[in-house]
Amino acid sequence: MSGQAKSPEPEPAKRRKSFPAHRVLSVCLGAILWGASSSPVLAHEVRPAYLELRQTGTETYDVLWKVPARGENLRLGIYVELPPGTTSVTMPRASIANGASTERWSVRRAGGFTGGRIHIAGLAATMTDVLVRMEARDGTTRVIRLTPSSPSFLVAAAPDAVEVTRTYLVLGVEHILTGFDHLLYIFAMLCIVSGWRRIVATMTAFTLTHSITLSAAALGFVHVPGPPVEATIALSIVFVAREIALAQRGRPGLTQQWPWVISFTFGLLHGFGFAGALSEVGLPAHAIPFALLFFNVGVEIGQLAFVVALLGLFSIVRRMPMPARTWGWRVAPYAIGSVAMYWVIQRTAAF
Repeated sequence: MSGQAKSPEPEPAKRRKSFPAHRVLSVCLGAILWGASSSPVLAHEVRPAYLELRQTGTETYDVLWKVPARGENLRLGIYVELPPGTTSVTMPRASIANGASTERWSVRRAGGFTGGRIHIAGLAATMTDVLVRMEARDGTTRVIRLTPSSPSFLVAAAPDAVEVTRTYLVLGVEHILTGFDHLLYIFAMLCIVSGWRRIVATMTAFTLTHSITLSAAALGFVHVPGPPVEATIALSIVFVAREIALAQRGRPGLTQQWPWVISFTFGLLHGFGFAGALSEVGLPAHAIPFALLFFNVGVEIGQLAFVVALLGLFSIVRRMPMPARTWGWRVAPYAIGSVAMYWVIQRTAAF
């Protein structure tokens, strides 16, 4: 009998557990929920200011100037500088409500604003954009987007096609990427829909229907009050969150069985939400179809970028040697539903 100790037999290699895609989705849930819940705070820097110049006479204009507020008595330090030779006809009337400081007054300038330069003082030191809407007496409307790197513009007789395209394309992208309710809805759908074909079918249905209602509402064929639409959009997210919870219990609901049907239906609601944002800016009277088309294209570009970024991130995380974190998957529908239900109550109270 040998006195040498036997070397221990190697343990069988443990099989690495796979990390299901639906659990990977929960890894990024916290970031989206944080953005959704803190959006009123972030809006002070991200939400654009708004300048409206409505021509009331050959040389007179009504001015509306809305700036993101910072608390009850403060606002962002940016100011309108109208072309030289502009004089005030009435004194500004200021108020702060709903997270914005609003000023209204009337001005006069010999010959009108054409050929003059409008500048936003202090804009270069912020992260805020300014949407400028100019409405002429003949109904011609133009929208200009000013940024910290380009805080002024020269008033031309009429906007060209390039300006309309650029302005409304960027507006569409910005609206979807700062619309946390729309992003949370897309995130929730990806939590329950798997497989490329089903994802493509679901997103296509959503795109098709919200494009239809956006166009119909923007062109004035359909009118739906904004507050009920926003509350119902939040309620649609609550519904999908409940469907995720049911799927976890082995009880597949309508969304898991026919995701494109649900997405098609709720897309109608979200389209009215997009139209509400577009109505605040307006469409140029001489290029309504063109502006509407590129706003829609901008929304789709932003939505596609968000979906691709999420799926790409999920793919990377799925390849990492990390254990399955089932708690994230279980918490996800309740976190989504809680934020959405808060929006339902908040928006219903605003009726």
